[in-house]
Amino acid sequence: MSRQIKHALVTGADGFIGSHLVDLLLAEGIKVRALAQYNSFNNWGWLEGNSHENLEVVCGDVRDAAFCRHISQGVDTIFHLAALIAIPYSYVAPESYVDTNVTGTLNMCQAARDLGVERLIVTSTSEVYGTAQYVPIDELHPRQPQSPYSATKIGADAIAKSFYNAFGLPVVIARPFNTYGPRQSARAIIPTIISQIAAGADEIKVGDLTPTRDFNFVEDTCRGFLALARAEGVEGEEINIATGTEVTMKETLETIARIMNSDVRYVVDPQRLRPSKSEVFRLCGDNRKIQSLTGWHPQVTLEEGLRRTIEWFLNPANLAKYKAGIYNR
Repeated sequence: MSRQIKHALVTGADGFIGSHLVDLLLAEGIKVRALAQYNSFNNWGWLEGNSHENLEVVCGDVRDAAFCRHISQGVDTIFHLAALIAIPYSYVAPESYVDTNVTGTLNMCQAARDLGVERLIVTSTSEVYGTAQYVPIDELHPRQPQSPYSATKIGADAIAKSFYNAFGLPVVIARPFNTYGPRQSARAIIPTIISQIAAGADEIKVGDLTPTRDFNFVEDTCRGFLALARAEGVEGEEINIATGTEVTMKETLETIARIMNSDVRYVVDPQRLRPSKSEVFRLCGDNRKIQSLTGWHPQVTLEEGLRRTIEWFLNPANLAKYKAGIYNR
C-alpha cells in the first residue's frame, strides 16, 4: 500500500522541473506550498499565472535555515529541488553553488528532522557520476566531481544520506538523468537548438556534440518523483530516474532539425565547451532499481517528447521569454 500525500512543499518550484512537479501534484489533488526564490519583482518564475485553489506560493531562499524551518511547518512531504544547476556558471561562481546546493540541502534536512516531516525527497543529478565508467550507470557507480556543480551535488547527497544514517531522517535521494521539455532553461542543449532554429537562425551555435545523454521527458521525471514519495520502504535509498537509453548530442540536433523541417548548419562555439577534464562524455542510466521499488517506467519516447517540446517553443509567447542569440551560462 502506498503512502498518502496530503500537503507537500516543493522547493525550486519556480523552475523548470519544479513547476511541472507542482502541476502534477495539483492534478493529483495534493495541496502544495511552492517555494519561489525571493526577488524584489515578486516574480514567481514558471508559476506565474498559476492560481490553483490548492496552491500556496511563498518567496524566499533555502540558504536561510530559519526560513526553511518556517516553510516546512504543516507539510507531510518535501520535494527539495531548489539548486543552482548551470554547470558553466559554477566555474565562475563556485561559492554560490556551495551555499545553495550544500548549505540549502543541510537546512532542509534539519528543518524536516526538527518538524517530523514524513518524507523528504532530495534531488540529485546524473552529473554526480561523471563520465560513465560502465553502462548502464547504476546507483553504485563511483562519484566523479568533474565540475564545481557536480561536486556540490555530491556534497548535498552526502548530507542527506548522513541525516538518514545519523538521525533516521526519512529521506530519499532521487537522481534524475537529463530531463528536458517545455520551460527548460536555454543553458541546456535541447532548448538551445530549438530556440535558435525557431528564431530563424541559419547557423546555430553549439558546444561539443559527441557526448551522449539519457534524455527523460519532464513529465516522466516528475512521475518518478511522485512514485518515490509514495513508495514504502525506500528511505535512505539513492535512486536513478532514467530511461536506460543514450543518444549523442549530434543525433539529438539532427532529430530536432528534422522535426522542425530545418536544414540549419551548426558551428561549435568555444565558450560553450567545457574544460576537457570537466566534460561528461557518456551518460546512460540504469533504471532497474526504481522499476523494482515503484513500478515506474518512462512513458514518453524521445521523438514524442521532442515534438511536444518544439510545439511549446513555437508558441510566440513562450519563445519571447528566451534570448536565442545569447549564450546562457
